[in-house]
Amino acid sequence: MLNRHLYTFVLCLFSVCLLFSQKEKDSTSLGIDKEIVQINQSVIEKKPIDPLRPSKAAFYSAVLPGLGQAYNKRYWKIPIVWGAIGTGVYFYIRNDNQFDRFRDAYKRRLAGFTDDEFYGDGLTPQISDDGLIRAQQQFRRNKEVALLVTIGLYALNIIDANVDAHLLQFNVDENLSLRPHYKFNQLENTTDLGLTLNFNF
Repeated sequence: MLNRHLYTFVLCLFSVCLLFSQKEKDSTSLGIDKEIVQINQSVIEKKPIDPLRPSKAAFYSAVLPGLGQAYNKRYWKIPIVWGAIGTGVYFYIRNDNQFDRFRDAYKRRLAGFTDDEFYGDGLTPQISDDGLIRAQQQFRRNKEVALLVTIGLYALNIIDANVDAHLLQFNVDENLSLRPHYKFNQLENTTDLGLTLNFNF
């Protein structure tokens, strides 16, 4: 009976010693305790993604230049859009008016009149017929360039509204990040450089 109690006592003592001696050691740590990292859970509010937002912004900018920028709440871009398109329209109208002046004067000369604004008071005209033709060609070319620039600025306005609406919904929070890290390796007495990719659900 004594043997049995002694055997039970030794067995309990051995298991208690085994239990307390179970300190977890990593084979590479060489006696260095592990660093405990505690991650705090936080509530993150995520805005819903509207897949139609870019197309709406582009449509609004196509209907009225600057309206897509207002839809994206980029109000400071509206004067830039209107100024750019307005400048193109101004140069188109100005060159068109000059073209009409020289064309009308040339038509009157072909009809035999000498009373156009470019003829002058003397017997010889201030601007010859060839000069009127060259002026018409120059102002027609300037008018076409101004029209192409205006159309390009109008298209750029639509593209800007679309891209800006895409970028407004781009995910830049801390749940998805790529950061460089620098760590001192105590085992090899060197430094480690690398990139850390964090992706939290």
